[in-house]
Amino acid sequence: MVVHLLVDDEGDAPPQVGLVVSKAVGNAVQRNLVKRRLRALVRSHVLDAAGSLPPRTRVVVRALPPAASATYAELGRDVSGALGKAARRAAGDSTSPRTASPV
Repeated sequence: MVVHLLVDDEGDAPPQVGLVVSKAVGNAVQRNLVKRRLRALVRSHVLDAAGSLPPRTRVVVRALPPAASATYAELGRDVSGALGKAARRAAGDSTSPRTASPV
């Protein structure tokens, strides 16, 4: 699973999440199952007060082919770990390449 996270500097919008599940994951039935599971897991993570994403956050979650054979619990661990890692990186990254001053 790959997670991309962006914290927008302006506005007061709630977190936004997008899911990408390509045909490499499996047939339509498998892809829809993965999407439903990811949607439920991300929704619970966003609504959770302790581990919620900060406002103005935009997240893209891309499922890799092993997600088709993963259980709900395995996907939950992956989502939680990936979102936590992405949020820590975003919080610790005070100078992103777009806003860095020239040397």
